Amino acid sequence: MTLNDQVQNFWEQGVCGSSTTIVGELKPLSKEWFERIEEHRYSVEPFIHGVAQFPRHHGKKLLEVGVGAGTDHLQWARSGAICHGVDLTAEAIATTEARFDLYGFQSNLTKLDAETLPFESDTFDIVYSWGVIHHSEKPQLIIDEVLRVLKPGGTFIGMLYGRRSPAVFKVWVRHALFKGKPWLSFADVVWHNIESIGTKAYTKKELAAMFASYRQVELVPLMTTYDTTRWPRWLSKFFPDDWGWFIGIRATK
Repeated sequence: MTLNDQVQNFWEQGVCGSSTTIVGELKPLSKEWFERIEEHRYSVEPFIHGVAQFPRHHGKKLLEVGVGAGTDHLQWARSGAICHGVDLTAEAIATTEARFDLYGFQSNLTKLDAETLPFESDTFDIVYSWGVIHHSEKPQLIIDEVLRVLKPGGTFIGMLYGRRSPAVFKVWVRHALFKGKPWLSFADVVWHNIESIGTKAYTKKELAAMFASYRQVELVPLMTTYDTTRWPRWLSKFFPDDWGWFIGIRATK
């Protein structure tokens, strides 16, 4: 079984952001269920709107890599983008299809491994992927495929995890230090203990190298609630954004 097979099996158990701790006893795929997912997502990750800037891309041809529960995908549709979406799991495709049917929007959705995209070169104005590529066995292949399918002057917008963050440090303390394995690296504990097996997190320098074939790259670390919880508030308020668990990315072809 490949790493991507294991990742797929993990996320087939439920799309990201749909756990019972978030949706409670709400009926799956109901409007109330989707609204709760959306409310929670943008309450804990409000900076998504600032990075994506959905309304600015009206009429643009968009590909989202990793649609999940369809929350961001719906924002693209509401903003008038021409939507296409791919995901590794049937669960995510079915969930997003149900969401779009419920809200009266359309998208061309396909289940596939984004390490190979079935689109012609120079097809999309925007490719978007928030917190997905770092789960792939070979993230660089996805980044290169995104570059290929973007039109000249097109933009990748997304987020990958940052390794040098308080969020990762807390995971390291729990799964390395407290278990008598202080030699384990931050990368080791992220790989084995954050979401699906094989999760990766990067430094800004590493991400800059991965996107080196793009004409222009902007990397914006984002301090998150995952970084600041379980620290004294007087201390966490001094954490610089450069330590953020999320690294927002805008990269132009």
